[in-house]
Amino acid sequence: MNRALILALGTAICAVPVVASAADAPKAAPAKKAAAEKVAMIDGHPDLSGYWSNATLTREIRPSNLGTKAVYTAEEARKLEAEVTQEVADGNKPTDPNSGVDGGKEDPKKLRPEFAAAGGDVGGYNRGWLDPGSSVMRVHGEPRTSFLTTPNGQPPARIATAAPAPGFGRGMGSFDNPENRSLGERCILGFGRNAGPPMLPNGFYNNNYQFVVTPQTVAIDVEMVHDTRIVRLNSTHRTDGVRPWMGDSIGHWEGNTLVVETTNIPQAQAYNGSWKNLKVTERFTRDGADRIFYQYIIDDPTTWAKPWGGEYEFYKLQGIVYEYACHEGNYALPGMLGGARRQEQEATKGGAATKGGE
Repeated sequence: MNRALILALGTAICAVPVVASAADAPKAAPAKKAAAEKVAMIDGHPDLSGYWSNATLTREIRPSNLGTKAVYTAEEARKLEAEVTQEVADGNKPTDPNSGVDGGKEDPKKLRPEFAAAGGDVGGYNRGWLDPGSSVMRVHGEPRTSFLTTPNGQPPARIATAAPAPGFGRGMGSFDNPENRSLGERCILGFGRNAGPPMLPNGFYNNNYQFVVTPQTVAIDVEMVHDTRIVRLNSTHRTDGVRPWMGDSIGHWEGNTLVVETTNIPQAQAYNGSWKNLKVTERFTRDGADRIFYQYIIDDPTTWAKPWGGEYEFYKLQGIVYEYACHEGNYALPGMLGGARRQEQEATKGGAATKGGE
C-alpha cells in the first residue's frame, strides 16, 4: 500500500459536566489504582513495560464550538463512536473499479483537514484502511473533548514578541530538495507527533508503542515509523548543543510516576512553532493494570506567558508492535522531486515559446 501522500503530511472524548483538572497545566496524577490492581513492579516502581496505544477519536485541540465543555455526556460519546463504526463499515464496502465512483470513501465535507490535505481519504485509501481510533478518550473514566487541559481546550495566546505558529501542512508545496519535505515523508520520524515529545496520536493509523523499562533507562519503541526514544534515568541534560531527534530526554521517579524532561528539541520537531527554548515535561503513571495516565506540560517563556499542557491515557494494546519498515529511501520521494523538475522544465519551455512569438 503506497503511503507516500500521507507521509507528506509530516506536519498535527458520561455524564460528568466538569473535568477535574481544568487548569492550563495538568495536575499531578492520583496513584490510587496501581497498588489496588497489583500492577507488576520493577526496581520498586510500577512497571510501565508492555504494548500500548493512544489511538482515539479525541483530538489534542477541542472543537471550538464546544467552548469550555471538557467532558462529553455518555450519550454524546456513544453517538460519536457509533458514527465512526458506521464509517468504517461503509468504507469496507467493495468498490467497483469500473464505476468511476469513489466508493467506500468519506463525504468530502466531513473530511479532517489532514485527510483533505492528503488528497481525500489519505492518498486514495478507502476508509476501511484507516485506524485513527474508534473510541472517545477516557481519562479516569471521563470521556474527554480534548487532550489539552486549558480552559477552552485550545493553545494559549502567544506573547507579543513570539513568532506566529505555523499553519497546518507547512512545507507541503515545496519540492526544491529532499530536506524541504517532511520528516515523515522522508521516513526519519513518524508524521504527526507520535514519537514526541509530547507524544500524540497521528489521526491515521499505527498509534502503537512498546515500553521497555530498566533501572537505568526507559526505551519507547514508536511503531510509526519504527523510532526508538531513549530516556536516561537519573541523568543530566547534555551541554554540547546537539539537538538529537526527539530531543534530549532524562527521567526520574517521583513515587509511582515516571517524570521525563526533554530539552534540546530540533527545529524540525518544533511544537506549535516552539523549539529553541522549549522544555516538555511528561508524567507516566500506571492507572490500573490496563492504562497509563499520561500528562505533558509545555514550557517556553519566550513563546507563552506560563506553562500549559494536556493529558490522556494509553491503553493496553491487544497484540504486539511489528516493525514499520519505512526507510529514507522512500521510492516515492525521487519521483515527486523528479516530477517537480519536469514541471519546471515545461514551464520554462512554455515561457520561452510565448516570448519568441511576440
